[in-house]
Amino acid sequence: MFERLEAKGFQIEFHSHAWAILSVDFPDALLELSKALEEITIPIDEIIGSGGGEAKGTQRLRRTLTELGWNKANFEIRKTINGVERESISHEIDHVRHFANGRTLALEIEWNNKDPFFDRDLENFKRLHAEGAISVGVIVTRGSALQDRMTEFVRRYAEQHQVASFDDLRKRGLSPTDRQEREVLRRVTREKNPLAFRDAWAEHFVSDKFGAATTHWRKLEHRVQRGVGNPCPLLMIGLPDTIVTFD
Repeated sequence: MFERLEAKGFQIEFHSHAWAILSVDFPDALLELSKALEEITIPIDEIIGSGGGEAKGTQRLRRTLTELGWNKANFEIRKTINGVERESISHEIDHVRHFANGRTLALEIEWNNKDPFFDRDLENFKRLHAEGAISVGVIVTRGSALQDRMTEFVRRYAEQHQVASFDDLRKRGLSPTDRQEREVLRRVTREKNPLAFRDAWAEHFVSDKFGAATTHWRKLEHRVQRGVGNPCPLLMIGLPDTIVTFD
C-alpha cells in the first residue's frame, strides 16, 4: 500500500500488529494517508521562514487530512464507582478518523516539537487503545535522511541567495536574535577552524531550531524500542529529504 511512499524515501514502520489491523480493517485510511503524503513538498524558503515552528508544508498536510475527515478530537474518559466519579482524563488528538462500527484511528504530526512530545503522544495512544477508543495510533515526523541533511539544505539556501552577513539575512526578512548573532559570530571569529559566515549561520540555525532534542525519527524510534506506548498498534511515518524543494 505504501510502495510509492517508500520509493520516495519515506520511512514506514508498523508495530504491535498495526499492519495486520490497518490492511484488513482500514484499507481506505491507508489509501487516504498515502495520497496525502505523496503530495507533500516543503520549499526551503518555508523551512527557513518558519524558524523552528511548523513549516507551511506540514500545515498544508494538516489541511488535506482535515478535508479528508481526519479532524481534531478530544477524548474524555470518566470512571465512576457506584455512581460517583472518581477519575476524568481528557486526551486531545490533532487528527482522528472515525469509521463504521466504532473503529477509530488517531494521528499526530510532530514536525518540530521538543522530543518529550513523543512520550505524550505514545502514552495517549496507549491509554486510548486500552480503553477501546482507538484501534491504531499514527505518528508522522521528520525522517532520518531529512534530519541528517538539514544543515546541507540550509547551507545551499545561503549559497543560492549569497548570504554573507546578517544584513543579507535581514534583507530576506529574517531577524536573528542577539543570542543567535553572538553564536554565529563566535563560530566565524574563533581562532581554531573559523567558519565562513554562511556555514556558521547554517550550522547554528539547524542546531538551534532542528537539533537532536527535537522530534525526529531517531528520537521516536528510541522510545518505541524502549516500549513507550506499547502495546498500542503503531504506524510510524518519517518524512524524507526528497520533500524539500529549491527554486
